[in-house]
Amino acid sequence: MRYIPQVLSHSDDWSTRHSVLTTARRTAALLNALADDRPDPAGVADVLRDYGETDPIDLTTRDVAGMRAAAALLRQVFAAEHADGAAATLNRLLQEHTGPLRLTSHGGSTPWHPHLDHDDNAPWDEWLLASSCMALTVLVWDRQRPPGRICASPSCHTVFITQGSGPERRYCSRRCATRERVAAHRRSHSIEQPNEIK
Repeated sequence: MRYIPQVLSHSDDWSTRHSVLTTARRTAALLNALADDRPDPAGVADVLRDYGETDPIDLTTRDVAGMRAAAALLRQVFAAEHADGAAATLNRLLQEHTGPLRLTSHGGSTPWHPHLDHDDNAPWDEWLLASSCMALTVLVWDRQRPPGRICASPSCHTVFITQGSGPERRYCSRRCATRERVAAHRRSHSIEQPNEIK
């Protein structure tokens, strides 16, 4: 199952849960969950639930291995420094790994929405790659810059979605930004001290 059933009482909830930005954030969360050498299928399923997927989500270690391979390809988009690099990577992924754009309502159980996977019941890795490529492509189109980044902290490999106007974020969190700022201050302070002793 690769979709969310329609919520009848709040029809706009479906749109919010499946907005381009939410789908891109889900991509980042899944890439981070799949970054471990041996990600736990239950943990990956929890991330899917956090972003609106419904049970049953029965991921096998084989499913997760395929999703890890898709995540490695998608991580290249987050590593791009400029919109041109992100676009080139997405164009390659779209050409090599997705089907033609199509609309589906999953047999009438959801509002009509676009898909790039080959089938409504495509394997998890194909679904992850196709849905992520679509969301990230729209973000590049909309903002004319990479849709996200890999944290600039050398000790962190977390990917995150950049959003809003103003300067782009370099770090995944305030904690990483603060840690790097403190480390830079200590380095500059330790360089200055020997000069003061002389």
